[in-house]
Amino acid sequence: MSAELISLFTASFVTFFVLIDALGVAPVFATLTASGDAAYRRRMAIKSIIVATIIIYGFAFGGSWLLGAMHISIDAFRAAGGILLFMIALDMVFEKRTERRENRVEEHIDSHAADPEPDDVSVFPLGIPMVAGPGTIATAMFYMSDKSDWIEKGIVLSAIGLNLALTLLIFLAAGPLVRLMGASVAGALTRILGVILAALSVQLLIDGIRGAFNL
Repeated sequence: MSAELISLFTASFVTFFVLIDALGVAPVFATLTASGDAAYRRRMAIKSIIVATIIIYGFAFGGSWLLGAMHISIDAFRAAGGILLFMIALDMVFEKRTERRENRVEEHIDSHAADPEPDDVSVFPLGIPMVAGPGTIATAMFYMSDKSDWIEKGIVLSAIGLNLALTLLIFLAAGPLVRLMGASVAGALTRILGVILAALSVQLLIDGIRGAFNL
């Protein structure tokens, strides 16, 4: 594998690792599935990743067609994606993203408190928007639309797939993992990942402006 492809895989993997933020979602998963047994938690983990995979890959493959149909250039999409990712990065650094996740979990638990059986949380809120969020979907569209070579597209798809597989493993081990990390460690990791995402988003914005104005 050439240095360019290794660099592409590394950049793609890190970007989606930060966006999916599996370590940050693990406490949410543990809370949402706390009322069920081990089989229920395993079923929710597998189903949520299947749902997220279908959504992310669907937008990844349909992104080019969608952008073309809307007459949006890749440079404009790159710049817009940079702004969107920067906003997500700010939320991660100041823990607003974690706060919204916790509020969404509380609302979901309260609305289903009287259910006799544990609720199916695999589609919402786990599959979408926890794993397949707006930033992840938009970035998958951008990376696939930005590449004309199917080898490069395959590298991006493999980076997404590896992240989803890693997220599944983290979900399956969510209980012990959350106890091991603790809230402070999870919060610190989210902030660090947010800073990395902020740098990536600024670079995307710069590249989009350069391409749009031929700088």
